[in-house]
Amino acid sequence: MCGVSSASFWIASKVLLAAAYTYCLLRAACLNCIKFHPSFDGAESFRVKTSYITMRIARPRLRVSQGESAFAVGNARWTNLDLDPIAKDRRKWGVSSLVAYWISDAFNAATWQFASSIIAVGLTYREALGIVALSFFIMSFVIAANGAVGAIYHVPFPVIARASWGFWGSYVAIISRVILAVFWFAIQNVNGGNAVRVMLGAIWPSYLTLSNDIPESQGITTNGMIGFFIFWLIQVPFLCMHPNKLRWLFTIKSILVPIAWIAILIWAFVAEKDGGGVFTAQPSTLPSSKYSWLFLANMTSVLGNYATLSVNQSDFSRYSRVSPRWQLLYIPMLPIVFTFISFIGIAASSAGQAHYNLPSIPWDPTVLISHWPNRACRFFGAFSFALASLGVNISANSLSAANDFTALAPQYINIRRGQILCAILSWCLVPWKILESAGNFLTFMSAYAIFLGPIASIMLFDFWIVNRRRYDTLALYQPSNPIYSYAFAVSGKKISGVNWRAIVAFIVGVVPNLPGLINSVNTGVDVGVGVHPFQFGWLLGFVATTVVYLFLSWVFPALETRIEDAVLPDEVYERGLGLDELGLDGREKHAIVEKIV
Repeated sequence: MCGVSSASFWIASKVLLAAAYTYCLLRAACLNCIKFHPSFDGAESFRVKTSYITMRIARPRLRVSQGESAFAVGNARWTNLDLDPIAKDRRKWGVSSLVAYWISDAFNAATWQFASSIIAVGLTYREALGIVALSFFIMSFVIAANGAVGAIYHVPFPVIARASWGFWGSYVAIISRVILAVFWFAIQNVNGGNAVRVMLGAIWPSYLTLSNDIPESQGITTNGMIGFFIFWLIQVPFLCMHPNKLRWLFTIKSILVPIAWIAILIWAFVAEKDGGGVFTAQPSTLPSSKYSWLFLANMTSVLGNYATLSVNQSDFSRYSRVSPRWQLLYIPMLPIVFTFISFIGIAASSAGQAHYNLPSIPWDPTVLISHWPNRACRFFGAFSFALASLGVNISANSLSAANDFTALAPQYINIRRGQILCAILSWCLVPWKILESAGNFLTFMSAYAIFLGPIASIMLFDFWIVNRRRYDTLALYQPSNPIYSYAFAVSGKKISGVNWRAIVAFIVGVVPNLPGLINSVNTGVDVGVGVHPFQFGWLLGFVATTVVYLFLSWVFPALETRIEDAVLPDEVYERGLGLDELGLDGREKHAIVEKIV
């Protein structure tokens, strides 16, 4: 009992310290913005300015700034500056930024763990690499297709979801996505925390022998919790930065981490010339039926690994200043990059098991690194994984969650506040329990995917097939506009804001997987053959939802959404005479004004 109380007190104290640290950062950010406030323009006296500053310090505003754009006027409930389309002068991501982003995102501990964990459940390395390559080949088409929408309209995932789900219906997709984004953020915190623990142990070996006051059943030790907290704390300043200012972080990571991991690959083949037991293992002797289901289950887990970005890729492609056709680059790039990283993970894990005579494959890379005798190598090897977790946590998780939180309460939450909220909530999910074993990790990933496959399907086919790539950007911010209201009557009562076709298709795609999901959470519940649909849940959900959504949209078309011409955000900015936001020179502005007048 004393141990539990001590552990609880320790965790509570760290959470309070983190909250205080976060508050100070937000307070500093607010004060930093005061000098740019419009109230300071003109010939106001120093005394008035000073009193205004004092008032702002004493009573910080809860509401976020609302821009005077054509999208925000009268629509504070549905947008703020971070949800508005990205204006032309704020689109900073070129081809190199997109490539660096994906290389940065691919090199993370989860990708390494994934291929290794496939081997841990009984498949060979060739089968594991084949599963990874095939899965990312499939996923790359979905990522490219949904990413192109953001590159064309420059709006985030929550806003695009309104086109296919309706304003209120989009909350189904947003809430499903934000829950999973926070989960992933928490999981990467564990990976990063483990790396920090190894780094600290390399500097101070006695750190690894700290007495453990946390119960063993919790799946984490005292030094592991300290590493988790330090890594979490290091992230907070990055969470306060705008995405356009994070390109340098992705570029640095896309250079340093691949170099470090290739060095680990070289070490693996120097340490064990035959690559270890994994490369000499005999093919699986499982019966063909069991082998097929195991193959599909692992494939679903790989798909689930990046099913998130297949849904919300527009959160990042919206910053692109190059042609949407560059999204096609992902189709050859993603399978190659992710398969290569998986090979590094397999080779290093196999060599580590053979070289150090370990009883099992060290599928967690920090476990492998902790066996290296050289302390400097341990430190820099662990640093590469900490940097990898930091980059992917910001690029794929915190920013995604922040956009979703912003869409849920745009009057009070912007991207910065949303990222801080995501970081605080990550403590509540005890993510170290998810990563306690390879089986638990695969179960989590499979469950993760069954909700995202249907969401990705609806958004993809609504844009490319149902509405023929034509959206009205301004209508996506106006719930009173009939285009995306999806109004229908039930028992004489008018209902609007929900596309019932999307809801029905989503239910059809998810329900067949629920028995298997229940069984995976509680193996004591026997669902018989009902477990099999869950084993290829993402594919089943994606295909079933596609068929149902296209059928319903054909038989019961929402004619109000079938517009003749797309309305792009630049056109709206021009019509609203918000020309300063477009980054145009004087001659271009004059030409546009003459045309409008």
